[in-house]
Amino acid sequence: MSDFLTTLRNLVGPAHVMTEGDLSAYERDWRGRLHGKALAVVRPASTDEVAAVVRACAAFGVPIVPQGGNTSLSVGSTPDTSGREVVLSLTRMHAVRGIDQANLTMTVEAGCVLQNVQAAAESAGLLFPLSLAAEGSCTIGGNLGTNAGGTQVLRYGNTRELCLGLEVVTPQGDIWHGLKGLRKDNTGYDLRNLMIGSEGTLGVITAATLKLFPRPAARLTAWAAVPSMEQAVALLALAQRSLGADLTGFEVMGRFALSLVAKHMPQLRVPFVEQEGVQYAVLLENSDSESEDHARARFEALLEAAFEAGCVLDAVVAENIAQAQQLWHIRESIPLAQAQEGLNIKHDISVPISRIPAFVADTDVLLAREIPGVRLVNFGHLGDGNLHYNVQAPEGGDAAAFLREREDDVNNLVYAAVAKFGGSFSAEHGVGALKVDTLKEYQSPVALAMMRSIKQALDPHNLMNPGRVLGPLP
Repeated sequence: MSDFLTTLRNLVGPAHVMTEGDLSAYERDWRGRLHGKALAVVRPASTDEVAAVVRACAAFGVPIVPQGGNTSLSVGSTPDTSGREVVLSLTRMHAVRGIDQANLTMTVEAGCVLQNVQAAAESAGLLFPLSLAAEGSCTIGGNLGTNAGGTQVLRYGNTRELCLGLEVVTPQGDIWHGLKGLRKDNTGYDLRNLMIGSEGTLGVITAATLKLFPRPAARLTAWAAVPSMEQAVALLALAQRSLGADLTGFEVMGRFALSLVAKHMPQLRVPFVEQEGVQYAVLLENSDSESEDHARARFEALLEAAFEAGCVLDAVVAENIAQAQQLWHIRESIPLAQAQEGLNIKHDISVPISRIPAFVADTDVLLAREIPGVRLVNFGHLGDGNLHYNVQAPEGGDAAAFLREREDDVNNLVYAAVAKFGGSFSAEHGVGALKVDTLKEYQSPVALAMMRSIKQALDPHNLMNPGRVLGPLP
C-alpha cells in the first residue's frame, strides 16, 4: 500500500493523509459501539481533490468510507476493523459558496457544520429550518446522506425536502454537477433524491443547493402536560386545525424520560414532571408571519380549547427566547440523561400517527411481560410519527450485561411490533452497518433487489461504503 499512500499524499498533501497517531475521532462511532481501523484518513480540500482521491482508490481497489461529522447513530460513517478502508473526511470542505436571496437558496459544501449553515442563512435574514441535537458537529453532507429529520419536519420536511441540487463524485471519480436551484426540473431520473439517504454507498456528496425560507415574525414555544398518548395525538390534531402550517414543532416526551432529566440535570427544572396524572409532556412550537401578539393570541386560544377538550392538564407558554430555549434544552437533554443513567437500547422508529397510541400500549405491555423490570424511555417527533422508543436496563442491574444478553430480544420484539402497526424500523438515523440484517428482514425482496441493482450499476466494484445499508454483496 505504500505506492497508494504516496499517491494520496501527492494529491492532497502529506499533512492531510493521516495513518498514525490518535485517529479515534475518525475511527470510533458516535455511540462508542465500534472502534474501527482505517488504512488512512484523507482530508481533501476541494471537489477536484475528492474526485482524484476516489479515482486513486478505484485504481488500487481500496474501499472508501465517506465521513462528515461522524455523528451517525447507525455506525454508517466509521471504518470497519479490517484496516483496509480509507476514511474520506469532508471536514475541510466547509465553504458557503453563495446565497441567492431572490431564489431563496444557499449553496454550501458538504463539510459545512449544520449550525454554521443555519447561521449563514440567519445573517442573510433568512431561515434554514433543519434542526437536531447534533447540529453543532454534524455536517450537511451527512445530513443529506442519511436524510436527517429533526424537530421541524412537521412543517418543513426531512433534509430531502430541503435540497434542490447536489454536486456528487461518482464511484469512478467523475463529478456530477447538479447544483441547480430549480424547484421544477423533470429531465429524467431524479438522481438528487437517489443520492440523498444512500449513506455514501452510491457516491460522495461534495456540495448542495438548499432551500431557504423567510424568517417568521414571531416564534413561540409551549409546554403542555397530557394524561395519555391518546390525548397527545388529539392535541396534535387540534393544533393542526388551529395553527395550520404555523405549527412547526410537536415533540412528545414520556414521564420516565423526563424523570431522568430531572434526576441527572436538576438545574433544568422540568415542568409538571411530578404532577399527578401526567404521563406525557408535549413541546409545541408556533411560527407566525404576523406578530408576537398575534402568535400568542392563537397559541392561548389553542391551549384553552385543549383544556376544555381534556387533552391538556396543565401548560406554560414561554415568555421570552431564553425560556423557550430552556424548554427545548430539556427535550434535547433526554439522550444525555439516558446515557448518564446507563447503557441502553435505542430505536428510531416511525408509525402512522393514528396508530401510535395502540403501538405504545401494546409494546409497553409486551416488553414488561417478556423482560421484567425493563424501563421505557419514549420520546420523539410525534408531529411526523417518529418515536425514539428506547429501552433502559432494569434499575440496579448490570446494564452492559443486559445489552449483551437481551438487545437482540428487545429489538426483535420492538421491530415486530413496528411492522405489525405498519411502521418502519428506521425513521431518520439510517441503516448504516447496525441495521443491515433488520433491513433484509423487513424490507420487501422486490425493493431489496432493486436497491442491489442500483448499487451494482453505479458502484460495480463495491468500493463506496461497502457493507453498509445493503450488507455484503455477491
